[in-house]
Amino acid sequence: SSSSAASDVYKRQGKMVETFTLYAIITIIFFYVLYAKQKNKQHNNNKVIQIPKINKAKNYCENEPEVIIIGAGIAGSAMAKALGEQGREVLVLERDLSEPDRIVGEFLQPGGIEQLKKLGLESCLEGIDAQRAHGYIVLTSWNEQVKLPFPQKNVEEKHEGRSFHHGRFIQNLRKAASAIPTVHMKQATAIGLIEEPDRVVGVRYNENGVTKEVRAPLTFICDGCFSKFRKNLVSEVPQTPSYFVGVLLKGDNSMLPHPGHGHVFLADPAPILCYQIGANECRILVDIPNTLPSNIPDYLLEKTAPQLPEPLKIKFIEAVKSGDVRAMPNFKLHPKAIIKRGAIPVGDAWNVRHPLTGGGMCVAFSDVVVLSRALSSIPDFSNDDAVTQNLKSFYKDRQPLAATINILSFALYQVFCGGSSDADVRLAMQKACFGYFKLGGECVFGPMSLLSGVKPSPSFLAYHFTRVALYGAYLTLFPIPWPKNLALAWKLLLAAKNIFYPLASKECFTKLYV
Repeated sequence: SSSSAASDVYKRQGKMVETFTLYAIITIIFFYVLYAKQKNKQHNNNKVIQIPKINKAKNYCENEPEVIIIGAGIAGSAMAKALGEQGREVLVLERDLSEPDRIVGEFLQPGGIEQLKKLGLESCLEGIDAQRAHGYIVLTSWNEQVKLPFPQKNVEEKHEGRSFHHGRFIQNLRKAASAIPTVHMKQATAIGLIEEPDRVVGVRYNENGVTKEVRAPLTFICDGCFSKFRKNLVSEVPQTPSYFVGVLLKGDNSMLPHPGHGHVFLADPAPILCYQIGANECRILVDIPNTLPSNIPDYLLEKTAPQLPEPLKIKFIEAVKSGDVRAMPNFKLHPKAIIKRGAIPVGDAWNVRHPLTGGGMCVAFSDVVVLSRALSSIPDFSNDDAVTQNLKSFYKDRQPLAATINILSFALYQVFCGGSSDADVRLAMQKACFGYFKLGGECVFGPMSLLSGVKPSPSFLAYHFTRVALYGAYLTLFPIPWPKNLALAWKLLLAAKNIFYPLASKECFTKLYV
């Protein structure tokens, strides 16, 4: 009797495995077709629309530039270099040209390095004590871990990331841009855009207490996530889903469980990141959802420290007690294809994702590559129609990489923190994601190719995200699909849908906002 009952259970399990396998196969085929179409579309979109040649409207110079760039950060410095190499007169207005000191923008994914090479800026990673990163280690609250290496570059080597002091990297980018004879960097504070009825024609700025004006056919707004000019072009206000609290740890890499890797601790209530930014320095970023506690050091010592392994915990406690603790908001701002004559927002001034996956600089450099290439066929930016026409191609061509990185950043964050109000569903989602990585092979290579930015594709991301959700349902239902397990599996699949599809609909846009 008991053997017969067991046999019936196994038969039911077998039927459920067959059903899930069928759904998985259908899903795989569906997303494979989408992936193939996306790759073909991406290839076609790489062709920049050619504009008939025209003579320059005037001879530009430093005081009368063809381009104004507000901000000399990641996007602004790279854009200045790219446009300067096209022979354009570029004026960069930067509030403070001294070395910045930030707690984010310190990890560059392999895809970002590839974009950096396309811009001829790979030398900016030299001389700043940048550390090689071979992948990630994910460590769980249930005492398991999995290694996620970056994918192979070729048969002999793998892709690598870099981690470093943000300010040192910025200074190298600025030097590279300033080395172009037609690029002029000025320490001045932009205070307003000069607008005529149908376009932006220049910028008002303050230099040494004196208000001045400069006019140019095209202004790039690259003043970062705290942009004060965003409101001139974008109606949406960035959301703040969480904060990063940064702590700098002194000591060599022996404090890390796996040197040469970024570390992600699946902690309560949100992930903790850790990576080297120098030979004898490590950065820890503690994510705090919603609002900051009134006493941040106490929170770190009481809530965060107990969840860290030795000897990292000891170094962390020492750093917190020394007072080297800083916080920064994490923003969320989906992009919109905005056509505003005379002005183009680039970088975090326009599109911001969660820094959990370290993809912000990768997107910024990619945008500079695609945008500068799209504009390179225009002899003079005073030709508004030509700029508008090629700007539309930029919004389409940027999508494969930008949408992949953006969707992945928020999807992973919600999986690791707050993807559902049900604690059981949250844990099931984390175990599904972690368990999927543990399967190895394509279950690691595929997601890491997406996260690293070396093989971007929103449809391929949807394919893997769906597989993770189905795998999570499988883990929930077995060994015995009790009614409670069936309910949990359904909630997990529903939560996965509610995470992914709203993000995809906002990132993979087609509408232009004029």
